[in-house]
Amino acid sequence: MKNRRTVLVTGGCGFIGANFIHLLRNKYPDWRVINLDKLTYAGNLKNLQSISEDENYSFIRGDICDAATVNRIFSAEKIDTVIHFAAESHVDRSITGPADFVQTNIVGTFTLLEAARKFWIEGNSQVKEPCFLHVSTDEVYGSLGETGYFTETTPFDPRSPYSASKASSDHLVNAYFHTYGLPVRITNCSNNYGPYQFPEKLIPLVFNNSMKGKSLPVYGDGKNVRDWLYVKDHCQAIVEVVNKGRSGHCYNIGGNNEKQNIEVVNLICDTLDRKLGLPESGEPRRSQITFVKDRLGHDRRYAIDAAKIKEHLGWEPQVSFEQGIEKTVDWYLANQKWVAEIVDGSYEQYYEEMYSK
Repeated sequence: MKNRRTVLVTGGCGFIGANFIHLLRNKYPDWRVINLDKLTYAGNLKNLQSISEDENYSFIRGDICDAATVNRIFSAEKIDTVIHFAAESHVDRSITGPADFVQTNIVGTFTLLEAARKFWIEGNSQVKEPCFLHVSTDEVYGSLGETGYFTETTPFDPRSPYSASKASSDHLVNAYFHTYGLPVRITNCSNNYGPYQFPEKLIPLVFNNSMKGKSLPVYGDGKNVRDWLYVKDHCQAIVEVVNKGRSGHCYNIGGNNEKQNIEVVNLICDTLDRKLGLPESGEPRRSQITFVKDRLGHDRRYAIDAAKIKEHLGWEPQVSFEQGIEKTVDWYLANQKWVAEIVDGSYEQYYEEMYSK
Protein backbone atom coordinates (compact mmCIF):
# COMPACT_ATOMS: atom_id res chain seq x y z
CA MET A 1 0.00 0.00 0.00
CA LYS A 2 2.19 2.80 -1.29
CA ASN A 3 -0.65 5.24 -1.88
CA ARG A 4 -1.16 8.20 0.39
CA ARG A 5 -4.03 7.23 2.64
CA THR A 6 -6.81 9.15 4.35
CA VAL A 7 -7.43 7.23 7.54
CA LEU A 8 -10.42 7.48 9.86
CA VAL A 9 -9.41 6.27 13.31
CA THR A 10 -12.34 5.79 15.66
CA GLY A 11 -11.67 6.07 19.39
CA GLY A 12 -8.28 7.61 18.71
CA CYS A 13 -8.14 9.40 22.07
CA GLY A 14 -8.32 6.11 23.94
CA PHE A 15 -5.50 3.83 25.01
CA ILE A 16 -4.76 1.75 21.91
CA GLY A 17 -6.07 4.35 19.47
CA ALA A 18 -3.72 7.06 20.74
CA ASN A 19 -0.71 4.76 20.62
CA PHE A 20 -1.69 3.78 17.07
CA ILE A 21 -2.03 7.38 15.88
CA HIS A 22 1.40 8.25 17.30
CA LEU A 23 2.87 5.27 15.43
CA LEU A 24 1.09 6.21 12.21
CA ARG A 25 2.25 9.84 12.35
CA ASN A 26 5.85 8.68 12.79
CA LYS A 27 5.72 5.91 10.20
CA TYR A 28 3.59 7.57 7.50
CA PRO A 29 3.72 11.35 8.08
CA ASP A 30 2.14 12.06 4.67
CA TRP A 31 -1.00 10.08 5.45
CA ARG A 32 -3.98 12.11 6.62
CA VAL A 33 -5.44 10.96 9.94
CA ILE A 34 -8.93 11.93 11.09
CA ASN A 35 -9.60 10.98 14.70
CA LEU A 36 -13.30 10.54 15.58
CA ASP A 37 -13.83 10.21 19.32
CA LYS A 38 -16.82 10.84 21.57
CA LEU A 39 -14.50 11.61 24.51
CA THR A 40 -16.22 9.37 27.03
CA TYR A 41 -14.51 8.76 30.39
CA ALA A 42 -11.56 6.85 28.85
CA GLY A 43 -10.89 9.27 25.99
CA ASN A 44 -8.29 11.96 26.65
CA LEU A 45 -7.24 14.68 24.20
CA LYS A 46 -3.96 15.07 26.10
CA ASN A 47 -2.91 11.65 24.80
CA LEU A 48 -2.39 13.33 21.41
CA GLN A 49 -1.46 16.84 22.47
CA SER A 50 2.00 16.59 20.93
CA ILE A 51 0.58 16.20 17.40
CA SER A 52 -2.45 18.48 17.72
CA GLU A 53 -0.91 21.06 15.34
CA ASP A 54 0.15 18.48 12.72
CA GLU A 55 -1.30 19.54 9.37
CA ASN A 56 -2.10 15.93 8.46
CA TYR A 57 -3.97 15.24 11.70
CA SER A 58 -7.43 16.42 12.71
CA PHE A 59 -9.75 15.65 15.60
CA ILE A 60 -13.53 15.48 15.40
CA ARG A 61 -15.61 15.03 18.52
CA GLY A 62 -18.53 12.80 17.64
CA ASP A 63 -20.38 9.56 18.20
CA ILE A 64 -19.87 6.57 15.89
CA CYS A 65 -23.58 5.82 16.34
CA ASP A 66 -24.50 9.16 14.73
CA ALA A 67 -25.02 8.24 11.08
CA ALA A 68 -25.23 11.87 9.90
CA THR A 69 -21.84 12.70 11.44
CA VAL A 70 -20.16 9.54 10.15
CA ASN A 71 -21.55 9.97 6.61
CA ARG A 72 -20.46 13.61 6.57
CA ILE A 73 -16.90 12.65 7.55
CA PHE A 74 -16.67 10.02 4.81
CA SER A 75 -17.90 12.48 2.20
CA ALA A 76 -15.97 15.57 3.32
CA GLU A 77 -12.67 13.85 4.07
CA LYS A 78 -12.78 11.20 1.30
CA ILE A 79 -12.04 8.37 3.74
CA ASP A 80 -10.38 5.31 2.19
CA THR A 81 -9.19 3.50 5.34
CA VAL A 82 -11.01 2.89 8.62
CA ILE A 83 -9.27 1.65 11.77
CA HIS A 84 -12.11 0.98 14.18
CA PHE A 85 -10.98 1.03 17.81
CA ALA A 86 -13.94 2.84 19.38
CA ALA A 87 -15.66 0.55 21.88
CA GLU A 88 -16.83 0.13 25.40
CA SER A 89 -14.20 -2.33 26.58
CA HIS A 90 -14.24 -3.01 30.32
CA VAL A 91 -15.87 -6.27 31.38
CA ASP A 92 -16.77 -5.01 34.87
CA ARG A 93 -18.70 -2.09 33.43
CA SER A 94 -20.49 -4.36 30.96
CA ILE A 95 -21.82 -6.43 33.85
CA THR A 96 -23.31 -3.43 35.65
CA GLY A 97 -24.36 -1.49 32.51
CA PRO A 98 -24.63 -3.65 29.39
CA ALA A 99 -26.80 -1.23 27.37
CA ASP A 100 -23.87 1.06 26.53
CA PHE A 101 -21.94 -1.92 25.18
CA VAL A 102 -24.76 -2.96 22.87
CA GLN A 103 -25.16 0.59 21.60
CA THR A 104 -21.51 1.48 21.01
CA ASN A 105 -20.04 -1.87 20.04
CA ILE A 106 -22.87 -3.19 17.86
CA VAL A 107 -24.86 -0.17 16.65
CA GLY A 108 -21.72 1.93 16.29
CA THR A 109 -19.97 -0.71 14.20
CA PHE A 110 -23.07 -1.09 12.02
CA THR A 111 -23.19 2.69 11.44
CA LEU A 112 -19.56 2.73 10.30
CA LEU A 113 -20.03 -0.28 8.03
CA GLU A 114 -23.03 1.32 6.36
CA ALA A 115 -21.17 4.56 5.76
CA ALA A 116 -18.18 2.72 4.26
CA ARG A 117 -20.44 0.54 2.10
CA LYS A 118 -22.32 3.48 0.65
CA PHE A 119 -19.27 5.64 0.08
CA TRP A 120 -16.90 3.03 -1.34
CA ILE A 121 -19.38 1.08 -3.46
CA GLU A 122 -20.29 4.35 -5.16
CA GLY A 123 -16.64 4.50 -6.25
CA ASN A 124 -15.55 7.38 -4.03
CA SER A 125 -12.38 5.83 -2.63
CA GLN A 126 -9.15 7.60 -3.60
CA VAL A 127 -7.11 4.38 -3.50
CA LYS A 128 -7.36 1.13 -5.46
CA GLU A 129 -8.37 -0.96 -2.45
CA PRO A 130 -9.94 0.73 0.57
CA CYS A 131 -9.71 -1.02 3.94
CA PHE A 132 -12.07 -1.34 6.91
CA LEU A 133 -10.13 -2.85 9.83
CA HIS A 134 -12.18 -3.84 12.85
CA VAL A 135 -10.16 -4.18 16.06
CA SER A 136 -11.62 -6.88 18.29
CA THR A 137 -10.67 -9.12 21.20
CA ASP A 138 -9.80 -12.71 22.00
CA GLU A 139 -12.61 -12.68 24.56
CA VAL A 140 -15.09 -13.49 21.79
CA TYR A 141 -13.76 -17.06 21.87
CA GLY A 142 -14.76 -17.70 25.48
CA SER A 143 -12.59 -19.54 27.98
CA LEU A 144 -9.83 -22.16 27.58
CA GLY A 145 -8.82 -24.99 29.86
CA GLU A 146 -5.24 -25.48 30.99
CA THR A 147 -4.09 -26.30 27.45
CA GLY A 148 -4.86 -25.21 23.91
CA TYR A 149 -4.97 -21.91 22.03
CA PHE A 150 -7.47 -19.71 20.23
CA THR A 151 -7.09 -19.75 16.45
CA GLU A 152 -8.93 -17.78 13.81
CA THR A 153 -11.32 -20.74 13.37
CA THR A 154 -12.16 -21.19 17.06
CA PRO A 155 -15.97 -20.98 17.48
CA PHE A 156 -17.22 -17.91 19.31
CA ASP A 157 -18.37 -18.52 22.89
CA PRO A 158 -18.60 -15.12 24.64
CA ARG A 159 -19.24 -15.12 28.40
CA SER A 160 -19.86 -11.45 29.28
CA PRO A 161 -21.97 -8.64 27.82
CA TYR A 162 -18.71 -7.03 26.64
CA SER A 163 -17.45 -10.08 24.76
CA ALA A 164 -20.94 -10.80 23.40
CA SER A 165 -21.16 -7.29 21.98
CA LYS A 166 -17.72 -7.64 20.36
CA ALA A 167 -18.63 -11.07 18.94
CA SER A 168 -21.78 -9.50 17.47
CA SER A 169 -19.79 -6.73 15.82
CA ASP A 170 -17.28 -9.26 14.43
CA HIS A 171 -20.17 -11.16 12.85
CA LEU A 172 -21.54 -7.95 11.34
CA VAL A 173 -18.18 -7.07 9.82
CA ASN A 174 -17.85 -10.57 8.33
CA ALA A 175 -21.39 -10.35 6.98
CA TYR A 176 -20.61 -7.10 5.16
CA PHE A 177 -17.72 -8.84 3.41
CA HIS A 178 -19.74 -11.85 2.31
CA THR A 179 -22.91 -9.94 1.46
CA TYR A 180 -21.63 -6.70 -0.05
CA GLY A 181 -17.99 -7.42 -0.80
CA LEU A 182 -16.86 -4.70 1.60
CA PRO A 183 -13.04 -4.89 1.97
CA VAL A 184 -12.91 -5.69 5.68
CA ARG A 185 -10.28 -7.21 7.96
CA ILE A 186 -10.64 -8.22 11.62
CA THR A 187 -7.99 -8.47 14.30
CA ASN A 188 -8.59 -10.28 17.59
CA CYS A 189 -5.98 -9.33 20.14
CA SER A 190 -5.00 -10.46 23.62
CA ASN A 191 -4.74 -8.18 26.68
CA ASN A 192 -2.97 -4.92 25.86
CA TYR A 193 -0.89 -2.88 28.28
CA GLY A 194 1.41 0.12 28.06
CA PRO A 195 1.32 3.96 28.00
CA TYR A 196 -1.97 5.89 28.18
CA GLN A 197 -4.06 3.00 29.54
CA PHE A 198 -6.98 4.22 31.66
CA PRO A 199 -6.50 3.01 35.26
CA GLU A 200 -9.53 0.75 35.42
CA LYS A 201 -7.59 -2.12 33.82
CA LEU A 202 -5.39 -4.41 35.89
CA ILE A 203 -1.88 -3.07 35.28
CA PRO A 204 -2.51 0.70 35.66
CA LEU A 205 -4.95 0.00 38.53
CA VAL A 206 -2.25 -1.91 40.42
CA PHE A 207 0.28 0.84 39.72
CA ASN A 208 -2.06 3.59 40.88
CA ASN A 209 -3.18 1.80 44.04
CA SER A 210 0.41 0.82 44.87
CA MET A 211 1.54 4.43 44.67
CA LYS A 212 -1.24 5.46 47.05
CA GLY A 213 -0.66 2.64 49.54
CA LYS A 214 -4.13 1.25 48.83
CA SER A 215 -5.15 -2.39 48.60
CA LEU A 216 -4.48 -4.24 45.35
CA PRO A 217 -7.69 -6.15 44.54
CA VAL A 218 -7.19 -9.50 42.80
CA TYR A 219 -10.23 -11.52 41.71
CA GLY A 220 -10.73 -15.05 43.06
CA ASP A 221 -7.51 -17.01 43.53
CA GLY A 222 -5.55 -14.81 41.11
CA LYS A 223 -4.78 -17.73 38.82
CA ASN A 224 -6.83 -16.61 35.82
CA VAL A 225 -4.47 -16.60 32.84
CA ARG A 226 -4.16 -13.95 30.16
CA ASP A 227 -1.81 -13.48 27.21
CA TRP A 228 -0.27 -10.01 27.49
CA LEU A 229 0.55 -7.87 24.45
CA TYR A 230 2.57 -4.65 24.64
CA VAL A 231 0.45 -1.99 22.97
CA LYS A 232 3.16 -0.77 20.57
CA ASP A 233 3.64 -4.32 19.29
CA HIS A 234 -0.12 -4.46 18.73
CA CYS A 235 -0.12 -1.18 16.81
CA GLN A 236 2.66 -2.40 14.53
CA ALA A 237 0.66 -5.57 13.87
CA ILE A 238 -2.34 -3.46 12.82
CA VAL A 239 -0.16 -1.55 10.36
CA GLU A 240 0.94 -4.87 8.84
CA VAL A 241 -2.68 -6.02 8.51
CA VAL A 242 -3.62 -2.78 6.75
CA ASN A 243 -0.62 -2.95 4.45
CA LYS A 244 -0.49 -6.66 3.63
CA GLY A 245 -3.60 -8.34 5.04
CA ARG A 246 -6.29 -9.89 2.86
CA SER A 247 -9.88 -8.70 2.78
CA GLY A 248 -12.30 -11.06 4.48
CA HIS A 249 -9.59 -12.45 6.76
CA CYS A 250 -9.24 -12.43 10.53
CA TYR A 251 -5.85 -12.24 12.26
CA ASN A 252 -5.18 -13.17 15.88
CA ILE A 253 -2.61 -10.91 17.53
CA GLY A 254 -0.96 -12.24 20.69
CA GLY A 255 2.08 -11.42 22.78
CA ASN A 256 3.25 -14.97 23.55
CA ASN A 257 3.20 -13.95 27.21
CA GLU A 258 0.81 -16.10 29.24
CA LYS A 259 0.70 -14.98 32.87
CA GLN A 260 -1.55 -15.59 35.85
CA ASN A 261 -3.08 -12.37 37.19
CA ILE A 262 -1.27 -12.82 40.50
CA GLU A 263 2.05 -13.08 38.63
CA VAL A 264 1.32 -9.76 36.91
CA VAL A 265 0.49 -8.03 40.18
CA ASN A 266 3.57 -9.43 41.90
CA LEU A 267 5.85 -8.27 39.07
CA ILE A 268 4.50 -4.72 39.22
CA CYS A 269 4.93 -4.66 43.01
CA ASP A 270 8.49 -5.96 42.80
CA THR A 271 9.36 -3.50 40.00
CA LEU A 272 8.11 -0.55 42.06
CA ASP A 273 9.95 -1.81 45.16
CA ARG A 274 13.15 -1.99 43.12
CA LYS A 275 12.74 1.43 41.52
CA LEU A 276 11.35 3.38 44.48
CA GLY A 277 12.36 1.39 47.53
CA LEU A 278 9.87 0.03 50.06
CA PRO A 279 6.87 2.15 51.12
CA GLU A 280 6.86 4.02 54.45
CA SER A 281 5.38 0.94 56.09
CA GLY A 282 8.60 -0.91 55.40
CA GLU A 283 6.58 -3.78 53.92
CA PRO A 284 6.97 -4.86 50.28
CA ARG A 285 4.11 -3.79 48.05
CA ARG A 286 3.01 -7.40 47.70
CA SER A 287 1.59 -7.03 51.21
CA GLN A 288 -1.10 -4.71 49.77
CA ILE A 289 -2.63 -7.57 47.72
CA THR A 290 -6.21 -8.39 48.71
CA PHE A 291 -8.15 -11.27 47.17
CA VAL A 292 -11.75 -10.31 46.43
CA LYS A 293 -14.88 -12.14 45.30
CA ASP A 294 -14.48 -13.41 41.77
CA ARG A 295 -16.10 -11.57 38.88
CA LEU A 296 -19.30 -12.97 37.37
CA GLY A 297 -18.59 -15.10 34.30
CA HIS A 298 -14.82 -14.71 34.78
CA ASP A 299 -13.05 -16.61 31.97
CA ARG A 300 -10.31 -18.83 33.35
CA ARG A 301 -7.73 -18.67 30.59
CA TYR A 302 -7.09 -16.93 27.27
CA ALA A 303 -4.20 -17.84 24.99
CA ILE A 304 -3.73 -16.88 21.35
CA ASP A 305 -2.15 -18.80 18.51
CA ALA A 306 -0.66 -15.98 16.40
CA ALA A 307 0.89 -18.29 13.78
CA LYS A 308 -1.24 -16.95 10.93
CA ILE A 309 -0.12 -13.33 11.20
CA LYS A 310 3.50 -14.44 11.55
CA GLU A 311 3.31 -16.77 8.56
CA HIS A 312 1.23 -14.53 6.27
CA LEU A 313 2.41 -11.04 7.23
CA GLY A 314 5.76 -11.57 8.95
CA TRP A 315 4.73 -10.01 12.26
CA GLU A 316 5.64 -11.24 15.72
CA PRO A 317 5.90 -9.41 19.07
CA GLN A 318 9.21 -7.74 19.85
CA VAL A 319 8.71 -6.86 23.55
CA SER A 320 8.79 -9.52 26.28
CA PHE A 321 6.42 -9.15 29.21
CA GLU A 322 9.24 -8.26 31.61
CA GLN A 323 10.53 -5.61 29.20
CA GLY A 324 7.02 -4.29 28.66
CA ILE A 325 6.29 -3.96 32.37
CA GLU A 326 9.59 -2.11 32.83
CA LYS A 327 8.66 0.32 30.02
CA THR A 328 5.11 0.71 31.33
CA VAL A 329 6.10 1.37 34.95
CA ASP A 330 8.69 3.90 33.79
CA TRP A 331 6.05 5.68 31.69
CA TYR A 332 3.56 5.87 34.56
CA LEU A 333 6.25 7.09 36.97
CA ALA A 334 7.18 9.84 34.50
CA ASN A 335 3.53 10.75 33.88
CA GLN A 336 1.94 10.74 37.33
CA LYS A 337 0.30 14.09 36.59
CA TRP A 338 -1.52 12.46 33.66
CA VAL A 339 -2.80 9.74 35.99
CA ALA A 340 -3.84 12.20 38.70
CA GLU A 341 -5.82 14.34 36.26
CA ILE A 342 -8.00 11.47 35.02
CA VAL A 343 -8.51 9.62 38.29
CA ASP A 344 -11.20 11.58 40.10
CA GLY A 345 -13.20 10.75 43.22
CA SER A 346 -16.15 9.27 41.34
CA TYR A 347 -13.91 6.78 39.55
CA GLU A 348 -12.21 5.65 42.75
CA GLN A 349 -15.53 5.35 44.57
CA TYR A 350 -16.95 3.25 41.72
CA TYR A 351 -14.16 0.70 41.95
CA GLU A 352 -14.04 0.63 45.73
CA GLU A 353 -17.73 -0.30 45.64
CA MET A 354 -17.15 -2.82 42.83
CA TYR A 355 -14.38 -4.70 44.63
CA SER A 356 -16.16 -4.66 48.01
CA LYS A 357 -19.13 -6.66 46.70
